[in-house]
Amino acid sequence: MGAIRRFFEKLRSNKSGNATLLVALGIPALIGGAGYGVDITQWYMWKRELQHSVDQAAYAGAWALARDESADNYSVRALQEFNANINVVAAFATEPTITIADYAGGTKNSVVVTASASRELPFSSFLTGKAATIGAIAQASFAEGYDFNACLVSLTEEGTGTTIGGNATVKAQCGLAALSCDEDAITIDGSATVETDVIVACGGISAPTENDDDVVENVGEGVLKDIYADLTPPTNDTPQKYACEGKGQNKQASLKPGTYNGLVVSCTTVLASGIYVIDGGVLDLTANYNVTGTGVMFVLRNGARMKLGGSGNDNKLTLTPPSAATFAGGPYADQADELSDILVFEERDNNAGDPGHIFNGNSKSLIEGLIYLPDGNLQVNGTASVTAQCLQISAYTIDIRGNATLETLCPTNKSTNVGTSTPKVKMVA
Repeated sequence: MGAIRRFFEKLRSNKSGNATLLVALGIPALIGGAGYGVDITQWYMWKRELQHSVDQAAYAGAWALARDESADNYSVRALQEFNANINVVAAFATEPTITIADYAGGTKNSVVVTASASRELPFSSFLTGKAATIGAIAQASFAEGYDFNACLVSLTEEGTGTTIGGNATVKAQCGLAALSCDEDAITIDGSATVETDVIVACGGISAPTENDDDVVENVGEGVLKDIYADLTPPTNDTPQKYACEGKGQNKQASLKPGTYNGLVVSCTTVLASGIYVIDGGVLDLTANYNVTGTGVMFVLRNGARMKLGGSGNDNKLTLTPPSAATFAGGPYADQADELSDILVFEERDNNAGDPGHIFNGNSKSLIEGLIYLPDGNLQVNGTASVTAQCLQISAYTIDIRGNATLETLCPTNKSTNVGTSTPKVKMVA
């Protein structure tokens, strides 16, 4: 018994086998940790690729929905991007689920893409008897781009482009726009009345609070544009003079297209269809005589000024622009579509000076088409009353004052396109 006791005492104090014991005890943990690390690496790689794929799919779907022309194909675009980015897990990933969802109080303004991938891994599957599954989800919100149309457009790129003051009334559902990027690009006094679908400016807009829902300001440089900037006005070099013939109430001027050194009406006036070049002087249609011109275009050059409307009288002014057919077979046939519907076309270096071009007085005016004054200031003063089915004005500046009433019933889809804002897309989840 003593010998046995001494043997165990020696064995207890012998430490030469401790390392082997510790290694034997640690091997399962070491192997398990290595296996777990390998599986975690695989999971991370799968997750990263799957997440990138659903991110790109959500972006693509949102961009498609932000544009009218591609909105119907949003799921196709999302699936294309998912398949283009998936690689390692493509063989065992699920088909992505692509849905439209509400985001941040909006309605159907985001795209959600979800997908998963399942596969057995050596270590985790040995322990659990199941395949490893990872999932990924992405959500991208979008705001549609906007086509800005307007029938009252100020073209100056600095300072105040459009001013509506006093008790003026402007009814133009087709929109107001200003290319100026200054903070007061459009100024509307609180006493003025403006009814429109949209007021847009490169810069700031000062408008009464009731117009807040219609205001789109600070859209930035390069968004709004003058779509007629590269268009050259036509000409007609045939010399013409204004002359009234007849007596009394039968006195009338019957005018032919050509070049006039000013044109001031002094009797009932009828203008034949065509191009009337006003080479200096004044195009003055404000006297108390009826003026009728169907299919006419006035071209202002060499300082020519325009005065439309009445001067406190009851004259009737009826003017309509040429159609594309007017130019058929003539020297401007190739530009027929661009030149059609332009009633007044001012040359860009006309230099009309102050007070510029004027709508004035109590006019029973029916004026259609585009009045394009890229170098001139247009004033609508006093108690002017201008009503039209589709009157459009693009002028360097527009100033509407007093008790003036300017109304155009031009539908938005027929008014001038002044630019398009870029859609906005962002990842939100």
